[in-house]
Amino acid sequence: MKRYEILKKVGSMQQIAAVRPITYEEGQAKGLKAFDIKNGNLRLQVLADKCLDIAELSYKGVNLSFLAKPGITGNLDCEMFGGDSLRNQMAGFLFTCGLDNTCGACEVDGKTYPTHGRIRNIPAEHVSADASWEDDSYVMKVSGKMRDASLLGNNMTLKRSIETVYGEKTIKITDIIENVSYKEQPMMILYHFNMGYPLLDEFAQVLLPTKEVTPVDEKAKAGLAKWDVMEAPSEAEDAKVFLHDLIADEAGNTRVCLVNEVLELGISISFNKKYLPRFMQWKTIGAGDYTMGLEPTNGGIRGRAGEGENIHKIAPFEKEIIEIKVTILDGKEELAKEKVIIEELKKE
Repeated sequence: MKRYEILKKVGSMQQIAAVRPITYEEGQAKGLKAFDIKNGNLRLQVLADKCLDIAELSYKGVNLSFLAKPGITGNLDCEMFGGDSLRNQMAGFLFTCGLDNTCGACEVDGKTYPTHGRIRNIPAEHVSADASWEDDSYVMKVSGKMRDASLLGNNMTLKRSIETVYGEKTIKITDIIENVSYKEQPMMILYHFNMGYPLLDEFAQVLLPTKEVTPVDEKAKAGLAKWDVMEAPSEAEDAKVFLHDLIADEAGNTRVCLVNEVLELGISISFNKKYLPRFMQWKTIGAGDYTMGLEPTNGGIRGRAGEGENIHKIAPFEKEIIEIKVTILDGKEELAKEKVIIEELKKE
C-alpha cells in the first residue's frame, strides 16, 4: 500500500509503526537502554547498551526468540570467564560474539579472552533512531557504533544499523567492521541467532543447504540422526553443536531456516559467505534451556586459541561490510517457497 493510501487510515503512523526509546526499570535489566520497534505485526527490542543486539522478537503476538534463565540483563558485574560466564549470557534473538574471540574462553600469548568475546556487552555510541518516509516506504532504523579496544592492543569498531520497513516482514542488519589501528589484527565474529518457544517446539525443523554435517563431539555424534528436527524437552540433555558446510550460489549468497509447520511460521536468515564462510548449529532440548542457535561465523568452534595461524585478520584501516536479512515466513505458501529455494541451493 502506498503512502497516500496508508495516511488516509491513520492519525499518526505510530499506531502501526514506530521506534521508541525505552529503559528497563527493574531486576537485572535495571537501567538498560533500548529501542522498541513496532512494524505492524512485527515487534523487536534493540539493546542500545548491549551492541545493538536484538533481545526479543515476536510476530502477530507469537514469540520467536529464546531468553536464557537470567532473562533480559544489563552489563552484570560478574565474571566473563569459566562457569560464571553463563550468568553473563541472556541469549535473546541475537547476541553478537567477537571481535577478539568467539566460543570458549581462552588464553593466548598471556592475554585472556572471555567466552564469545566482549563486543556483546559494549554499549553503543553515536546512537540514532528514526522512523520516516522514504518515497512510499516507511522505514524504521536504529544505528550506532561499538568500539572493542584496549591500551597497547586492538582498536576495532563495529558500526551497526538495524532496519525494517512497514508492511514487510524483514529485518536488515548491516555491520561495518573496521580495524582502526596501525597493525594487522585478528577479527572474529559470530552471529548467535536463538530460536525459542513457541516457534521452537517439538518437530520444528531446521532447513539448511548443507553439504556436510560434522558433530563436534561424542554427544553431538549420538544425536546426528536428528540434527535437523527439534524434540520434546528432556531433563537429562546437554547442548549439541554441529558444524555445517553450507552451499551458496555463484555470488556467495546462502540462507538458513527454521520452520514450524503446526504454527505455519518460520524464520529465514540470509547472508553471504564472503565474510561468514562457516556455520554452526547449537541445539539443546534440555528442560529450561530449550533453544536452537543458528550461527553464521568466520571462526571455528575452538575459538581464538583453536584458530592458530588460520585466524581471520583485518589489515590496518580495512573495513568489512556484512549484511544479514532476517525474514519471517507466514503461512503454508511461504514455508513451501522457502523449502524450494533451499532445495535449489543444494543443486548449486
